Amino acid sequence: MGYAAGLLGLLVLGIGTGACGVGVETVEEEVARARRGELSSNGLSTNGLSTNGLSTNGLSTNGLSTNGLSKNGFATWFNQDPATADSVMEYVVKCAVPSGEVRQFTNPLTGTLHTWNGALGLAPGWAAGASATVVEQEVISACLAAHANKYGIHVAISVLGNSAASGTPPIPYTQEELATFSEPESCFFGNLFDGTGVFAANDQPYLPADRSTSRTCGLASGPTQSCPPLTHLGMCASLCQRAVGSGGAALPYYATCTHAGRDFRPLTARLRPQDIYQCGDGICQFTEHCGTGTSASSCQSDCGTCP
Repeated sequence: MGYAAGLLGLLVLGIGTGACGVGVETVEEEVARARRGELSSNGLSTNGLSTNGLSTNGLSTNGLSTNGLSKNGFATWFNQDPATADSVMEYVVKCAVPSGEVRQFTNPLTGTLHTWNGALGLAPGWAAGASATVVEQEVISACLAAHANKYGIHVAISVLGNSAASGTPPIPYTQEELATFSEPESCFFGNLFDGTGVFAANDQPYLPADRSTSRTCGLASGPTQSCPPLTHLGMCASLCQRAVGSGGAALPYYATCTHAGRDFRPLTARLRPQDIYQCGDGICQFTEHCGTGTSASSCQSDCGTCP
């Protein structure tokens, strides 16, 4: 089932800045429950993605075990901005730790107990307390990027791809999941632990002018779109090698993406059709604007004429 000053920046990719999705969380929770919680709802905010926090908080070497979370370096990082760090850790644990497990941290300054739930289990060694391998760093970076939302909107997504553990099955999925999340969105890859950065590319053509989505850092990104520190590079097909099944059939995700001469372990995200908006459907979405035309930026039929 597909799913501070420094680190605070990275993980806050969509963690609630101006979140205003209505009902989406309920849908996500229902679907996730049926899939053992491995579906994800993106919500990190791009204004928080930093390229050095994942190493400066001490977790890259100390791991996500109770021992790693008890190190002074983590507590120092966490208390720079506890509210944001709490949100960041929600996504780190969701990506790295298996469903059914939790990670807890008692803040030594306040005595507050923080609990974060695992979901995707993409970095089992790191989750168990070992230093993060390069592949684990790449997969977690890709996972955090996939959960980035420039507007802090929570939208259910299907996350597909291989975990960091050699010889383990990929993130499981069903044909029903692929049918529900029928819109290929983007591939995500990079390394936020070593300063390389994180990247996205389209897994389908750029949206036409009359369509829009809150997933602007993935599907809707283009030459004029800005979602720093996430960099958009073009199309997945030109950067990545699709994963192949045992019978030779192409799978709905990528095995490797290459940029600047370096190979990365990517993840792929898919959307539901209703999360891509159409100018002319009678609803003025927050991604649409008033005007006199039929494009999302000037959608008269949905948003009226500008005053």
